[in-house]
Amino acid sequence: MRNPDLLAEAKDYRGRDEVPADFDAFWDRQISSLSGLPDYQLIEKDFQIAGVTCYELVFEGTNQGRTYARIVLPKSSKKVPIIFHFHGYMGRGWDWSDMLAYTAAGYGVVSMDVRGQSGYSLDGGAPVRGNTVKGQIIRGAVDGPERLFYKDVYLDIYSLVEIVASLDLVDEERLSSYGASQGGALALVAAALNPRIKQTVAIYPFLSDFRRVLEIGNTSEAYDELFRYFKFHDPFHETEDEIIQTLSYIDVKNMAHRIQGSVRMITGLADDVCYPITQFAIYNRLECTKEHHLMPEYEHEAMNVYVNDKVFNWLCGSKIDHPSLLEAFKDW
Repeated sequence: MRNPDLLAEAKDYRGRDEVPADFDAFWDRQISSLSGLPDYQLIEKDFQIAGVTCYELVFEGTNQGRTYARIVLPKSSKKVPIIFHFHGYMGRGWDWSDMLAYTAAGYGVVSMDVRGQSGYSLDGGAPVRGNTVKGQIIRGAVDGPERLFYKDVYLDIYSLVEIVASLDLVDEERLSSYGASQGGALALVAAALNPRIKQTVAIYPFLSDFRRVLEIGNTSEAYDELFRYFKFHDPFHETEDEIIQTLSYIDVKNMAHRIQGSVRMITGLADDVCYPITQFAIYNRLECTKEHHLMPEYEHEAMNVYVNDKVFNWLCGSKIDHPSLLEAFKDW
């Protein structure tokens, strides 16, 4: 991706396909169908950690799903701002101890397990046709956008934000979303579907520009299911346009124009899982305040050098500094 020609293309690239004409109407209708807060349980946990209160949240999702999230709040006499964290594909939410650093800055953290992946959230029971042996992008695609697996995940996220915003201890005017890979995509979706989210940090977001993924031939584990669908269900790609049209309703680049809060994205230019060009398709469609930070040497991997502190500063307004080696400790 450090190829100058590809970078030149990426600068203005907006994806292979346009947003469906009824995209906003589709999602507005889905949100309207939720009709208020779902039934939920908030269970306080006693972990004997000074200065914080921990909760498990469980609520009823769409399509017979049940969603689980961890919540850690700093003990405070004032309402606290919240960071919603979302995990990577096939993973699970943060451990409790992972969430504590943000409480030191006065922020609460909510980390949701995506249904049907490695955490405690439960997938719904409605039957679907087609390939379910591997992958959740393609699940329900042959039956139209109403049946897509990720449609329900996105609605889980909307409900999560609404529930947490309604809690007495939470400052509903100071909500942020954050994640990497699938989590980066879901952090953007949270902001696109719920304007309560005022800022978002998305690291190498997944679930974007599915036709370009097919053209690139990106058979990495994350997108392999797309190729398996065509290999075993439609080897001549006779239904490609129909399938891509259905998937366009969960394509994150198509969500970008809905985001009202600020967005900061980080992209590793050597990423061969969520190809940079598909991430630029999201960024170039954002109409909000935005920044794009590029890391030429990084692939789809942990970004532990300065990045965690930079993200912490963005989310919490802190001023953690890393002086350059060219300037620091010259007198040692």
